[in-house]
Amino acid sequence: MAGRIRREDVEAVRERAHIEEIVGQHVTLRSAGVGSMKGLCPFHDERSPSFHVRPQVGRYHCFGCGEGGDVIDFVQKVDGLGFSEAVEYLAGKVGLQLRYEEGGAPRPGEEPGKRRRLIEAHKVAEEFYREQLSTPAAAAGRQFLAERGFDRSAAADFGVGFAPQGWDSLLRHLRGRGFTEAELTLSGLVSQGQRGIYDRFRGRLVWPIRELTGETIGFGARHLFEQDQGPKYLNTPETPLYKKSQVLYGIDLAKRDLQREKRVVVVEGYTDVMAMHLSGVGTAVATCGTAFGSDHARIVRRLIGDSGSSGGVQLASGASVGGEIIFTFDGDAAGQKAALRAFGEDQSFSAQTFVAVEKSGMDPCELRQARGPDAVRALVAGRTPLYEFVIRSTLASYDLRTAEGRIGALRAAAPIVAGIRDAGLRPEYTRMLSGWLGIDDPDAVRRAVQGASTRPQTTRGERPSASTSASAEPVRVPVVRMPVPDRRDPVAQIERTALEVVLQRPDLVASDFDELPTDAFGAPAYRAVHEAIRAAGGLSAARPLVQASGGSTGWVGAVIEQAAEPVRPLVTELAVAPLPEDRPESLEGYVKGVVLRLVEIGFTRHIADLRGRLQRMDAEADPAAYQAAFAELVEVEGRRRNLRESASA
Repeated sequence: MAGRIRREDVEAVRERAHIEEIVGQHVTLRSAGVGSMKGLCPFHDERSPSFHVRPQVGRYHCFGCGEGGDVIDFVQKVDGLGFSEAVEYLAGKVGLQLRYEEGGAPRPGEEPGKRRRLIEAHKVAEEFYREQLSTPAAAAGRQFLAERGFDRSAAADFGVGFAPQGWDSLLRHLRGRGFTEAELTLSGLVSQGQRGIYDRFRGRLVWPIRELTGETIGFGARHLFEQDQGPKYLNTPETPLYKKSQVLYGIDLAKRDLQREKRVVVVEGYTDVMAMHLSGVGTAVATCGTAFGSDHARIVRRLIGDSGSSGGVQLASGASVGGEIIFTFDGDAAGQKAALRAFGEDQSFSAQTFVAVEKSGMDPCELRQARGPDAVRALVAGRTPLYEFVIRSTLASYDLRTAEGRIGALRAAAPIVAGIRDAGLRPEYTRMLSGWLGIDDPDAVRRAVQGASTRPQTTRGERPSASTSASAEPVRVPVVRMPVPDRRDPVAQIERTALEVVLQRPDLVASDFDELPTDAFGAPAYRAVHEAIRAAGGLSAARPLVQASGGSTGWVGAVIEQAAEPVRPLVTELAVAPLPEDRPESLEGYVKGVVLRLVEIGFTRHIADLRGRLQRMDAEADPAAYQAAFAELVEVEGRRRNLRESASA
């Protein structure tokens, strides 16, 4: 077995993989000043962006939860990969051939290349299925697509393929490509029977299910033949790659439009996604064999940049501020139940949430066939606010012509209104509920809603929403780090800012910084960072690294390598922190001023120490020592005066 990846190849991956591009596949990033970008953190739920990326430094840091690191760390954490797997993934993205130390031991608990092998198996399987769609045996599959308005070009665009009816067609193909039985079993592409393994998908149309990165991690398959006694739709089982609660079909195709339009349309099937995209609704996605849940919500929120600053506001024009989440459901009881589930998940969004239901009960695929792409777009444009849909669906179960029916409907609808996330909307929906019920006493409706708000807000038969569920957010191990001083301490703030500019822009810092003594930093945490900078070679080592790479990635990495473990998160934080000065033409002067203030603080601290020493000395008992200390005081005061004069010149 190959051992560890060579260190120089790991460094090459760090240099070549642009962190803003990798992070941008998961998070919508916006400019946050010179050389800085920010977005919603992918590692914890937040409403205001505190996740910062500095491409020139090659690092990210969240000022909310403390997560930070380089591009390899990000891929490890966001995709749950081991170190070797993350490096292999990034190497594949940048086209770098990795080399391994022969005979070297792999990292504990890791099997180098396992994820990459599973990804490669899915890639080969997808190619195989797509080729099979053109064979005579796949005539039923082509007919199925044609009857729903999908030609061969559409099938190719979405990667649709055909799984032959034989028991081992794919199995033999993958074995011929060098994949082992253990790899195929782990991938979910085959199933285990009493007589051995066999193809999981047989005689079915198959759709590749991909990650945000575009890599195929599973398949969804629809039966075509009567003799197939399996379920109508069959998906890949849970595997190291495929977690059904964390994947959305079509997300790889929708992510760019989704980020641009700040809108996602959630449909119920693969053909519905195809119909939406082919009708011009490029933000459509679908869940894969499960209801839309909190993990799906987190994926969508990060992509639309759902920050919460102005979400949930619909303008008179029909547009929404802060983004839109649109669910398409059937108009039947099952669709209403799905809408109630979505109402619970709505608490995961700041964006305005809607429901789009076709009155005659057609799904988007059927609607496109019957009335064309314009009707599909009109369905989305005619969306109804989710709260209104859920309330009206609840009222529809009661006879509002009778007093008993109206009271029963009020009791059923009041908890729904009370459960609306936006406190500003609750009074308006309370007023609307009064009108829908035909109750002349709005105060009675308001009292019912207020009474319901004191009880747990869960819909009968439904689980608590993601925002109230204790298990909604996975527990993360706290970042071990050295405590930092209070940011309100002006001296500590100057020390911090000086370290920020030295890590981020060492090319602009005067060489005098390297002459600072070890006690130039009073805060222990910042002193530890300074010691790591000195150990990494200081500015004399930083400038060649910056010149060679055009950025500070290698320099910051060298400092982190020299820092103690509790100090490393702080180095990353300082290297990513936005600088107060964001004008390029003023940056050099700002950096100079920051370092001068730090040097002046050092002089001031030294002067205070000398004056204290003089006060404790007996000039008559040891006049020579006293005169030496006094002369040093005069000399240091002169240096501070010269520094101030040069700064003001």
